[in-house]
Amino acid sequence: YLFQKLVRTGFGSNNVDHCTRLCHASSLTALLEGVGSGAVSNPVNDVQHAGLILVIGSNPTASTRASPPSAWCAPPRPSSWARRSVKRNLEKGRQFQFDPTHIVVANYRSFVTSWMYKDPDLNEMPNLTKQIFGNGNTRTPCITVMGDSSGKPYFCLAIDHVPDYNFVSPASGGTQTLPLVRLDQHGNKFENITDWALKQFTAHYNDTASTNPARTGVGAGKGNLKKITKEAIFHYCYAVLHNPAYREKYAQNLKREFPRIPLYGTSLPDFWQWAAWGEALMQLHIGYEQATPFPFTRTDTPDTKARAAGMPPKALLRSDPAAGSITLDTETTLRGVPPEAWTYTLGNRCAIDWVLDQYKEKKPKDPTIREKFDTYRFCDYKEKVIDLLMRVTTVSVETVRITEAMKAASRTI
Repeated sequence: YLFQKLVRTGFGSNNVDHCTRLCHASSLTALLEGVGSGAVSNPVNDVQHAGLILVIGSNPTASTRASPPSAWCAPPRPSSWARRSVKRNLEKGRQFQFDPTHIVVANYRSFVTSWMYKDPDLNEMPNLTKQIFGNGNTRTPCITVMGDSSGKPYFCLAIDHVPDYNFVSPASGGTQTLPLVRLDQHGNKFENITDWALKQFTAHYNDTASTNPARTGVGAGKGNLKKITKEAIFHYCYAVLHNPAYREKYAQNLKREFPRIPLYGTSLPDFWQWAAWGEALMQLHIGYEQATPFPFTRTDTPDTKARAAGMPPKALLRSDPAAGSITLDTETTLRGVPPEAWTYTLGNRCAIDWVLDQYKEKKPKDPTIREKFDTYRFCDYKEKVIDLLMRVTTVSVETVRITEAMKAASRTI
């Protein structure tokens, strides 16, 4: 607070920030509540100026490898989070045995899944994923939100597979995964929506039936009256996070704070309208692979030069919103893409462009990987990509239809 005050009043600038607000917000809160004091990470180079260094989980005096004084300024080299973990285990002489049952489906990017080898010794920073997805085979409905949205427009997406750390957010903030239920150490599911939250919703919408033990299950009771449930609250929150009026009104807050959920309307029909929208969106986004394919017009013109050379057509994977078309390669173009498909954006690009980007042919930078494992060719996945694009387009069109209804309803709130 004092530092920001200094910069704003002394320097006359509002361009001041600190990563603690985003990266370490959750850890700071836990430390403050648990031990009465938070903690902030310093740059590694500050260790050289420290009077005392407390090392936990290691014994430097027992190390058999000498470290030069300049170890803090090691030369750049290819590295990744996963390699750090693997290297540590290999240095200990640990051997890994391949187990095909560890291969699971993971959400890599928006509407793009990937295979993942789920292993606690090979996966860096698993965090609480085991409490949500077990060993990776438990499908749990989740809402993913951006841990840091300062670099691109805010968005969220529902999933039911373990996500990549950067699924919806850059590395500075990471993807925050909010599940409907969690798993205990024995794999038993328990609710992740708190009783406190249920009380807030039932009190605001005057739903006395939710606390009546004689009423059980959604849809119980007379007529269309339904009691508010924790699952319905989960859907309500997902709808609110997609509301264009909400994103516009709280745009600056969403860049620096965890999303807060307003209570729209005062009656049960108000609540159930938003819950219904959220449930519909969640079914669309999680079940995108089962969506009805949108009827594109496909044009195939043989690439005679490529065919004469015995080569597949050159992959292009370009979208043209103005023309309403998608050019896949030098032979195939998809036309008749509706305007709504480009309107539904996730961050800085539409759903179609997320798919196109992930299926482009990209040469690996690492020479060994480039030589031995550069086997991906778009032509091998072309029909699969066309099918996926048709389904994602349907999802985009339906998402825009629902969010437009939200926008109209928000004007009366």
